[in-house]
Amino acid sequence: MREVWLVFRRHMAISLRNPAWVMIGIMQPLLYLLLFGPLMTKIVSSTPGFPPGDSWQILAPALLVQLGLFGSMFAGFALLGDLRNGVMERLRVTPVSRLALLLGRVLHDTVQLLVQAVLLLLVAYLVFGMRAPVAGVLLCLVMVMLLAVTLSSASYAMAMMVRSEEAFPALLTTISVPLLLLTGILIPITTELAPRWLYVLSRINPFAHVMDAERASFRGDYSVDGLLTGSVVLFVITILAVWWGARTFQRENA
Repeated sequence: MREVWLVFRRHMAISLRNPAWVMIGIMQPLLYLLLFGPLMTKIVSSTPGFPPGDSWQILAPALLVQLGLFGSMFAGFALLGDLRNGVMERLRVTPVSRLALLLGRVLHDTVQLLVQAVLLLLVAYLVFGMRAPVAGVLLCLVMVMLLAVTLSSASYAMAMMVRSEEAFPALLTTISVPLLLLTGILIPITTELAPRWLYVLSRINPFAHVMDAERASFRGDYSVDGLLTGSVVLFVITILAVWWGARTFQRENA
């Protein structure tokens, strides 16, 4: 735990010296909130097939998932920079645990995503009058934290395997864009709105189930039907991603 803390503190110090990256990362979902959110009010009220809840309870949790997909999933770029500059080579000769090298970075990415998520929700509350139960919002933030752990762990594993700053963005775009579209960020993929084949593809995407759970928490639906599938899927992919990242760090730094 001490080694995790030391790695986390190092990366937090780097981020605090350049806090502009926090705002840069939040700009895209913030623009969706400002420019697309008012349209959602008309769309939800006039289009059948949308999940229960008002437009902000549908859009706000979706933007939190988008924030994770285009934030934590690109965390591997920092690792590629450390590989290029020889930082990982120097850390390799220290007695620090290889797992701590991963978890310290992941903890930093989780805190950064949590700060961005809170800022986004504050804008939704204060500017657009979004209303959601406090317990549901807190539960959604816990899911956002697990999402950050999942995506940043997978991103570091892929960066370790690719080791190319030219190939890495192409790989991430190839993966993240289909995941984002099949999650139903802007328009939910339901049986009423989507063709059968598209709905089936979305159900294969694990983040679609996480999205359903987050939207359920935002509207105060804490039932088994609302939360169970998404919570179980999120827990499983978090464990798998951390295991993958840890194995990759141990193998590459052996």
